[in-house]
Amino acid sequence: MPVLVVLTEQLLAPVPGGTGRYTRELTAALAATAPPDWTVAGVTAHHGDLSAAVIPGVAGPVPLPLPRRALSAAWQRGLPLWPGGDAVHAPTPLAPPVVRRGRSLIVTVHDTVPWTHPETLTPRGVQWHREMIGRAARTAATLIVPTEAVAADLARRLGPGLRTRVVGEGVSAALAEETDRRRTEEIVDRLALPEGYVLAVGTVEPRKGIDVLIEALADPRCPRVPLLIAGASGWGGVDPRELARRSGLGDDRVRLLGRVSDAELSVVLRRAGALAVPSRAEGFGLPLIEAMSAGVPVVHTDVPALVEVGGGAGRVVPREDPSAFAEALRRVLTEPAVAAAMRAAGRRRAADFTWRRAAEEVWAAHLAARQRR
Repeated sequence: MPVLVVLTEQLLAPVPGGTGRYTRELTAALAATAPPDWTVAGVTAHHGDLSAAVIPGVAGPVPLPLPRRALSAAWQRGLPLWPGGDAVHAPTPLAPPVVRRGRSLIVTVHDTVPWTHPETLTPRGVQWHREMIGRAARTAATLIVPTEAVAADLARRLGPGLRTRVVGEGVSAALAEETDRRRTEEIVDRLALPEGYVLAVGTVEPRKGIDVLIEALADPRCPRVPLLIAGASGWGGVDPRELARRSGLGDDRVRLLGRVSDAELSVVLRRAGALAVPSRAEGFGLPLIEAMSAGVPVVHTDVPALVEVGGGAGRVVPREDPSAFAEALRRVLTEPAVAAAMRAAGRRRAADFTWRRAAEEVWAAHLAARQRR
């Protein structure tokens, strides 16, 4: 029985982030949609505790002999350590440098940030991502990308003739349905959620544009509502509370929820007046489609991938323009007809994105790669 190995190492990262959610959701969907004669297994670097990488329906996880940092460096330097299986899917650029004879490799490339916005990554991160993505373009059977915007930009960076396949993402089942009333009340009380607020979701790091959003909320035209930020702190030293003090917004207007569970995020999303996505760069923007699925109006920047995924259902503002962001939030938060139209349009748009559809398209890519061997 052939085995598809998925490298689920991102689930064990200190800050799994959006790529961690992608890894978990896609791997589970691959197992649920596997052809009758296939098995799906997870493989990670060596860790003492692998529990965070356990996915129902997926065999493993099986650890490789090297810890995370050593594995990353070894594959970057070309060590031909094959993770097992008849086919391998790498949900991030962390992938083996050499494909074993008779096997196949497909790699997901989420964005082109290492080229377009290198200042939002560490210098080492820029170098590592450029090298690993460049090599994957040469060795992998296919590069999975989340949007046409990423496909086009990759071609500009790495040259024509890339073997790319655009596969969108989806909405977690845990977010697609409302939490029951008793559980909702418990979460509202525990997180002390206010009646109305603007929500931002994602790892707090430079490219997410939280500084621009806070400046927008300090604009006198923007309604005086709190900003809640759901997501772990990443690199770059972005301190939303300090940014709020500098802007004159005040500590009482910004709350950091940190990392939240899916059940908590479902409740936090549905009580928000709007989701703000002030990103400077994205490859897909998963919180955008999750919010739309929950019937939450979305204000997002004109990053090409966000515009593509939003499909006109959100309110689009120029990057780095707090004034435009403030005006867009004002309309969404104070004009019920505008908000209602956006909620309806968002739900229609989100219906186009499911993890099952994504998994079926990824399986098609893997099966096609095996036929080409």
